[in-house]
Amino acid sequence: MKKNLLAAAMLIIAASGYAQKVKPVLKLVKGNTYYLASSAHSVVKQTINGQLNNIDMTIDGKMSFKVLNADDSLYYMEVNYTKVGMKMVLATGTVAFNSDSRDTSNIMARIMQGITNKPFTASITKSGRIRSVENAENMISAMIDGIKEVPQAQKDQLKTQLTQSFGSSALKSNLQMSMAVLPETAIAKNDKWTIGTKLEGAMTAQINSVYQLMDVTPQSYVIHGSSTLATDNAAGYRTISNMPMKYNMKGTMTSDVVVDKATGWISSSKMKQNIDGTVEIKDNPQVPGGLTFPMTVTTETTTADH
Repeated sequence: MKKNLLAAAMLIIAASGYAQKVKPVLKLVKGNTYYLASSAHSVVKQTINGQLNNIDMTIDGKMSFKVLNADDSLYYMEVNYTKVGMKMVLATGTVAFNSDSRDTSNIMARIMQGITNKPFTASITKSGRIRSVENAENMISAMIDGIKEVPQAQKDQLKTQLTQSFGSSALKSNLQMSMAVLPETAIAKNDKWTIGTKLEGAMTAQINSVYQLMDVTPQSYVIHGSSTLATDNAAGYRTISNMPMKYNMKGTMTSDVVVDKATGWISSSKMKQNIDGTVEIKDNPQVPGGLTFPMTVTTETTTADH
């Protein structure tokens, strides 16, 4: 009799554990628009020729995601930057510009204005993986070509620099890093899953993240992530500020994410990233003989759905 009761109790516990499994997925509505607003504060420390150079930088942005269509596996979305701003505190002073500025003499403010409300398209899986980003380069070209007083050579340089930050490949990896936190299978509280992301932009890096379901509330899934980041040291030099440069960096990142249960959309997140290594500048007319210097970057990013 006792054995039967024990077996029944074990079955109840097992069934209860199975029932507690959840499958967080995106459940978005065609025609609806969803938002992500982020603020990233970075402190960059460089020692160049024995001279310490610090840069304190804040980048703010807000993006809208309108669901144009959906099928069994993908959402097809129209994406816009609705607001972009940047502030840099340098040894020489503070520089700030944003898309709300009406200063037509400030080229960078006009660039920020130029990339807002210029749609590009993205396809996103039900688990938040970015399958594709398209038409971002058209947004950049149209915006730069509209600045008539800038010489063509400078326009080409601006296009190259902006493509590294706002081109399709860069946007895909940045969106993936922000949005790809959901598991592919059903999970229970304290379960873990792994997601790999390739970062494209001024530097190429691999981010490997381990996420864990910390809690399930009536409204939310609470997720914690721990990540490692390492640049692809085999990658070639990239033109940055008109110079061939290469990053050799590695570091860690932690993230705490709250996901809305009803939609699967990120309600809020906080990320902390610490990376360090060296930057190589190849021999060029601006830096004869080339240069290698150490650099550390500490970044804290907050994101919200409004």
